[in-house]
Amino acid sequence: MAEAERIIGTPETPDAAGEGQERPDAEPEQQEQKQEQAPERTRGKRRVAVLFAVALFAYLLDLGSKMLVVAKLEHHEPIEIIGDWLRFAAIRNAGAAFGFGEAFTIIFTVIAAAVIVVIARLARKLHSLPWAIALGLLLGGALGNLTDRIFRAPGVFEGAVVDFIAPKHFAVFNLADSAIVCGGILIVILSFRGLDPDGTVHKD
Repeated sequence: MAEAERIIGTPETPDAAGEGQERPDAEPEQQEQKQEQAPERTRGKRRVAVLFAVALFAYLLDLGSKMLVVAKLEHHEPIEIIGDWLRFAAIRNAGAAFGFGEAFTIIFTVIAAAVIVVIARLARKLHSLPWAIALGLLLGGALGNLTDRIFRAPGVFEGAVVDFIAPKHFAVFNLADSAIVCGGILIVILSFRGLDPDGTVHKD
């Protein structure tokens, strides 16, 4: 009998046949997890793309306007846009936005660089379109003024920012300042509404 079993062979048990292989029911679970994660990764990449697209647009708009102002308006009479209420007048600002803190140029340069690093790190967890727009505005504005700090006179990290938008009874500013303020206001609104950068909504 033993010899017959040796020749014919014994059928493999279900446990022996499946040894070293994944259970069939595990594959659908893994596939479902991958299907759920794929749209999240795609959406995250799109939001990051929006962030950098907005930042690039704001940066190029600011850079182009400053180049035009330096070439055509600096050392010339201001241009009246809306009577005395709004003028374009080129000035060099060594301080922060809207002309504050001219004695702390290097500190403002470091702060702008730190803001850029924080935004770049936060982008990895970004899944919210409004947050992408807000951070893009902040990033573009910070890069615009940081470019002036680095490359304009009187020296590296001490350069004066080019400002030219001069409303009546208000400080002179530029498009980078406007982008930073708009981005900051949008972030405050999103925070009050409980929307986080990762797309989740919380209620206090």
